[in-house]
Amino acid sequence: MECFKFCISLLVLQTLLTISRITATVSPSCPVVFREYIGALGKNVTFSDVPINPNVEFHFLLSFAIDYTNTISPQPTNGDFLIYWDTDNLTPSHISSIKAKHKNVKVGMSLGGDTVNGKNATFAPTSITSWVRNAIYSITKIAKEYNLDAIDIDYEHFNVDPDTFAECIGRLLYFLKQNNVISYTSIAPYADDSVQVHYLALWRKYGHLIDYVNFQFYAYAKGTTIPQFLQYFETQRCNYKGGKILVSFGTNNIGGLSPEHGFFDACTILRSQRKLHGIFIWSADDSMKDHFRYEKLSQNLLASAA
Repeated sequence: MECFKFCISLLVLQTLLTISRITATVSPSCPVVFREYIGALGKNVTFSDVPINPNVEFHFLLSFAIDYTNTISPQPTNGDFLIYWDTDNLTPSHISSIKAKHKNVKVGMSLGGDTVNGKNATFAPTSITSWVRNAIYSITKIAKEYNLDAIDIDYEHFNVDPDTFAECIGRLLYFLKQNNVISYTSIAPYADDSVQVHYLALWRKYGHLIDYVNFQFYAYAKGTTIPQFLQYFETQRCNYKGGKILVSFGTNNIGGLSPEHGFFDACTILRSQRKLHGIFIWSADDSMKDHFRYEKLSQNLLASAA
């Protein structure tokens, strides 16, 4: 363990010394992808419950790892991440099994989320250097234990300025990719000014490190129409210029353009314009009640576009 910490410390130092020279990084190819958040709500959902189409790239995103104490009154831990997803049903052995059965499956973890034990999961680093050091160590340890392929950034509350957020997350992503800890990276912003300003600062400086933008289109108002949805999509394409914007909906009746009101019609239009890079759903936990009906439809649409 001490040797592992020493090796990580050396790599962190190298990262901090070379970060200013970042110009580009080589990413794996990013095909049309289906992604699903899983494990946040404690509903005993397992990987094998979810239907998987062999003709699409499929990413599970474990929800969440959070740098907060797991206590009645959670406190920030400055980058020391703990696992908060359903560890009884989503274990390293379960990951090995689903990957062995489905060669198109990748598994990642999402960082942050909305709340932790009823309290906002606020991004609250003590300093850039110490947060990055702690995050690299704790996330690398989790990624190796669970054999993870991807990391997703889903902070939604902040008590730091956008540039500090950008530096912390950007340096973390650089290290994880540069040292082959993970292969795919994504961010999960939504249309709130206080949220967007942080992610756009990250995108401007470190967008070349980010493979997917998991934009939370379900955070728009309930009853969104197809024309509104397409306009929202174009707005985010402009915000995250050059990025692979994934469209999305929630199966918890939260908001945005729902499948019942034209989501897949909007996807068909985007596909005809060669703008459909993928779909993600929040979340598998909520989808169990309908037997993953929309997971099947989403993957079938993407498979027909491949």
